[in-house]
Amino acid sequence: MPPTTTMRVRVLGCSGAIAQGCRTTAFLLDDDTLIDAGTGVGDLSLEEMLRIDHVLLSHSHLDHVAALPLMLDAVAASRLARGAPALQVHALPGTIDALRDHLFNDTIWPDFTAIPSVQAPLMRFVPFQIGDVVAIGAKRIEVLPAVHTVPAAGFAAASRAGGPQWVFSGDTGRNPAFWARVNQLDVAHLVIETAFSDRETDLALRSQHLAPSLLGEELARLAPEQRPQIHITHTKPAETALIIEEIHRLDTQPRRDIRWLSAGQVFEV
Repeated sequence: MPPTTTMRVRVLGCSGAIAQGCRTTAFLLDDDTLIDAGTGVGDLSLEEMLRIDHVLLSHSHLDHVAALPLMLDAVAASRLARGAPALQVHALPGTIDALRDHLFNDTIWPDFTAIPSVQAPLMRFVPFQIGDVVAIGAKRIEVLPAVHTVPAAGFAAASRAGGPQWVFSGDTGRNPAFWARVNQLDVAHLVIETAFSDRETDLALRSQHLAPSLLGEELARLAPEQRPQIHITHTKPAETALIIEEIHRLDTQPRRDIRWLSAGQVFEV
């Protein structure tokens, strides 16, 4: 039999804000692909950053993109010296527009889509739509719907077509379309946000995030036959202990295997 191919997912950051020991959202798939580019990217070595050729962004908020311009600056000279292709940044058209207008605009940061030239830039934007599948080597990364205050997406990543999935909700509020698609997949790991405690449920609803009670309602949409490990991400450092306590009190049926994500964790899928 041929050897089984697996995908390695390394958690670089999974916090909803910064504090000592807390890094914002970034996941490294194998050694060549980032999902989101929060401050966790800063823990990579220069050589590790140089191996990254693809970045998939869930949305444009700063905690998910902050390290992208800094990483490009750190590796620019080495990528040019090696003749590396342009870094491909995959995102929704609305996310790309926001990055062009507000970040890579030669005011906040240089426009790396035109450096050193428009014909041979350090970075290219590659638009995707909900439902698209991005193929990177053998990896297949499907773009899932998210419901947020800006255009947003989640992702389902597998080492090969038809393989078990590592699923990331992205930043999202209530999201029936997400669960409709997830229930059609072979989900091994589900990484889902819970940004606020229940005492801030109103704020969670206004900002299109989840709180523990809302998480419970959303998990009720997960088909009973789906039995993934569920990993909670994007908690605010000041609220994490309370969020954990409130999630422990959830009476999910069937009982779910709910865990807390932490930087440094590695998944093999």
